[in-house]
Amino acid sequence: MTELKPGDRAPDFDLPTDGGGRVKLSDYAGVQLALYFYPKDDTPGCTTEAIGFSEAAPDFEAAGAKILGVSKDSVKRHNRFKAKYGLGFTLASDETGAMVEAYGAWVEKSLYGRQYMGIERCTFLIDPTGTVRAVWRKVKVAGHVEAVLAAARAHGAPT
Repeated sequence: MTELKPGDRAPDFDLPTDGGGRVKLSDYAGVQLALYFYPKDDTPGCTTEAIGFSEAAPDFEAAGAKILGVSKDSVKRHNRFKAKYGLGFTLASDETGAMVEAYGAWVEKSLYGRQYMGIERCTFLIDPTGTVRAVWRKVKVAGHVEAVLAAARAHGAPT
């Protein structure tokens, strides 16, 4: 599997979302997309990251960017997670893992010496034409939302 890097075309997707909707890459044509992958709803790191993105959503909007969170959790779980924390952006469910794999976010992980496959916390900033502009891998939650927002601002709000 090749790793996506800046300049690559973002892989297309079509996934169910919280609230019973669907989301496709083409829904974000004309705006930047901060697309982030996270391991699991309602776990400490994922909750902190989601709340951070939610609180910064107006700033992303001002920078001409939308936020989309993706995990393999079910839509039902996403609905509970979003309601519990009042998250102000869309959560997409990739239960099959096809999108997670297409973006290179399905990786071998290690915990207490045990190897297993799981979602790597990573983020992609995709420009209005569907091109990857920035990639963050092995994300540490602290300061991450601010880094993505700075990149979204640098790549330009609409004029």
